[in-house]
Amino acid sequence: MTLHPQTVEQFLKSCGTVPPGGLGPFTSLLSHIGIIGKSLARDLRVAGLIDVLGTTGQTNVQGETVKKLDEIANEIFVRVLRQSGVVRALVSEEMEKPVVLSAAGEGSPYLVLFDPLDGSSNTDVNMPLGSIFSVVLPGNGEGRVADADLMRRGVDQVAAGYLLFGSSTMLVVAAGNGVHGFTLDPWLGEYLLTHQNIKIPSKGTVYGANEGNYNKWPPGMRKYFDQLKLVDKAKRRPYSGRYSGCLVADVHRILLVGGIYLYPGETEKPEGKLRLLYEANPLALIVEQAGGAASTGTNRILDIEPVALHQRVPLIIGSRGDVQEAEQCLQGKSSA
Repeated sequence: MTLHPQTVEQFLKSCGTVPPGGLGPFTSLLSHIGIIGKSLARDLRVAGLIDVLGTTGQTNVQGETVKKLDEIANEIFVRVLRQSGVVRALVSEEMEKPVVLSAAGEGSPYLVLFDPLDGSSNTDVNMPLGSIFSVVLPGNGEGRVADADLMRRGVDQVAAGYLLFGSSTMLVVAAGNGVHGFTLDPWLGEYLLTHQNIKIPSKGTVYGANEGNYNKWPPGMRKYFDQLKLVDKAKRRPYSGRYSGCLVADVHRILLVGGIYLYPGETEKPEGKLRLLYEANPLALIVEQAGGAASTGTNRILDIEPVALHQRVPLIIGSRGDVQEAEQCLQGKSSA
């Protein structure tokens, strides 16, 4: 007898635990994020046919050139989450300020932070893309939503996840009961459970990094990176390099097969490039719940106290053993 995979709703009901905010609201939230994934997957499949490639000619709050699909993805997130009825406020890396969707006490328990389209440099070349989201609960549930309500440590997240748009569309979620992956069946229009209770290997043989920045990295980071390429059978080296230019795709690979993803700070830009609230925190929660680790090189990502909505951080993430070796090398404590 063939067993049919569970939908997201069926899986949540079968877990026997109450998700943060309640089963009904949380199921609704994931359902609407799934709708976002379907909408974006549809647009990406025909991107070259409907004039959505290229740039808008504008820059976002980060000072980065805005791709047309960045803007479209952000608009889809805002529109769909507004319709969900369970999101009180949201903010993304494309918006300078949060958007308040409902008042306190209207049955909207969640605050959502998101990167609407990760890897947007890939939009014009038909390469993998993703979306990342982080979910927190309001601090006291009363009054207007302020920036401080959204600037929470990673450990305060009640859920996080990402959408991956590649050969298939996937929704990967962590909400305190493990990390689970659902693949979109385009014929049924449902996300079906395909990767239950994902566990990242304690060590891997793959690295992902933008090697073009090598000469900008601190000496300890360069030393670690060099040693990943040395022949060392005991440590299963050299590692294989895999880098797509899409953070979601690269971390997804590491999550499944083990290894390490590196986007360190640079000598002249020690703060790094990736955003803490929209990228590093949600991916760190996912990887940690799968048994891995995420660090700046000196501090655990999930322990960082945010000081700004669009704060940047270095990111070293992946198998726990690999991240620990990178930290030691970066801090000059030992060789890798």
